[in-house]
Amino acid sequence: MLEFDRAGKAIKNLLIWNLCDHESTVADWACLSRVGVKNECRPGHWKQGFAEGLDMNVLMLRWLCLLTLSLPLLFWVGHVMIRDGPSPAAARKGLEGYKRIKPDRMDQILDINCSQCALVSSSGQMLRVGAGEEIDKIGCVIRMNNAPTKGFEKDVGRRTTVRVVSHTSVPLLVKNEQYYFQQSAETTYVFWGPERNMRQDGKGHIFNALLKMAKKYPNVRMYAVTKDKIEYCDGVFQNETGKNRMKTGAFLSTGFFTMILAIEMCDSIHVYGMIDDGYCRINECKMYKVHEHTQRGGHRFITEKAIYAKWAARHRIEFKHPSWSL
Repeated sequence: MLEFDRAGKAIKNLLIWNLCDHESTVADWACLSRVGVKNECRPGHWKQGFAEGLDMNVLMLRWLCLLTLSLPLLFWVGHVMIRDGPSPAAARKGLEGYKRIKPDRMDQILDINCSQCALVSSSGQMLRVGAGEEIDKIGCVIRMNNAPTKGFEKDVGRRTTVRVVSHTSVPLLVKNEQYYFQQSAETTYVFWGPERNMRQDGKGHIFNALLKMAKKYPNVRMYAVTKDKIEYCDGVFQNETGKNRMKTGAFLSTGFFTMILAIEMCDSIHVYGMIDDGYCRINECKMYKVHEHTQRGGHRFITEKAIYAKWAARHRIEFKHPSWSL
């Protein structure tokens, strides 16, 4: 605080010197009075200067006044951006809430940033669309759970930069560990799950299985979503819907965690194969409708997609195959 006080006094003295040492307008004095600088000039302090010098100093004075009056607005805008949803990639340096799974330490955070990302849904919407080559040309490719690429390269591409995996899908990856953790060792894995399965005191059976894989394949980058991050995502859901996720008996889907991660790590996102929240009003989506209205243990897939549409208005998100009317 002392340094801020000194800096403030220095700026104030500079402004007073400019006014006392040169001719100034009524508007300049009005600006100074707004930022707490009073007329401290004494008779005899006025001097004549060259016209160019006067213009330069008055211009500098006005810029300083504008900067001083603009700072509170800038802080307010920053506060609103942080409050209203996940922060964009450009605002972050390393991603808090994702900790490296390693036998000897859990203090390494996920450090990844991409200019463009392809977020590829596990949906059958991608079949026979032939988007594989387009997807593989994008800098980072994000997939979910154990969604396959082998045999579907023409439609979904070959590359996987990040794979976000639910606790329920971990056994499927472990069952095919050679493919996921050896042949696809360049992929970064992000695992999420409830505390009872991901606790690190030896009683979290899913975390134990992941730790075993981390020991066996030490070069594979495996990260766990922290408890605090999951609570943050719950808060984002409640802020967007006005509903408490736990009180409504719902679980967030892997897609929700993936979309938040994508916004944090990517400057722009191309989402492939994800239907919008209105799709099931026209088409039969029995599974989605059951989950949307179940009282316990369901995913709010349709509600989540309405949230993604809102985020697309605030971030650089484009939906393809099918495209969305935003």
